[in-house]
Amino acid sequence: MSFDRRALIALAAASALAAPAVAAPTVGQPAPAFSAVDANGKTRSLAEFKGKTVVLEWTNSGCPYVRKHYDSGNMQSLQRVAAKDGIVWLTVISSAPGTQGYVAGADARAWKAKEKAAHADLLLDPEGVVGRAYEAKTTPHMYVIDKAGKLAYMGGIDDKPSSDPDSLKGAKNYVTAALADVKAGRPVAQATTRPYGCSVKYGSAG
Repeated sequence: MSFDRRALIALAAASALAAPAVAAPTVGQPAPAFSAVDANGKTRSLAEFKGKTVVLEWTNSGCPYVRKHYDSGNMQSLQRVAAKDGIVWLTVISSAPGTQGYVAGADARAWKAKEKAAHADLLLDPEGVVGRAYEAKTTPHMYVIDKAGKLAYMGGIDDKPSSDPDSLKGAKNYVTAALADVKAGRPVAQATTRPYGCSVKYGSAG
């Protein structure tokens, strides 16, 4: 093997070591750290909510599956109940500019007001950094992070993968169940489920 080839192999190996792979989100493991700008232009991070239970909700205002939960008031009700229990509910928009659901600044604030959303904050992720870190696939896609900062639940909002509002009747809400288990100090009975909804509208970078 020539010296140049050995040098190239060594350089490639060093580069691989210098750029550690991003771990996939895993229930029972620390939730991926992140920071994102909210609808008011303030940078928020997961670290600032240390010691609190956190819910992450991926959304897209144009998605009929999201509309089912917001038009019926179901999502806002879940947000209000969580807030009363001291839970931090963060709604995340990872739609890239020019795609369905993308909003920025004033439009994001207007959407929150129109929907009477009761989340703790609305995070804007147009480059998809947070979404990709959590491997968010659909809107909605839900995550619960416990007070120790570990991922306790990831998956669908409920067991009725339909955009029909009537499907809310008798649906089992996985997020509500997960939060009850976390509050009681129990392992989450169904810690992973299949998310349903519209695909997250990431940009071409990923």
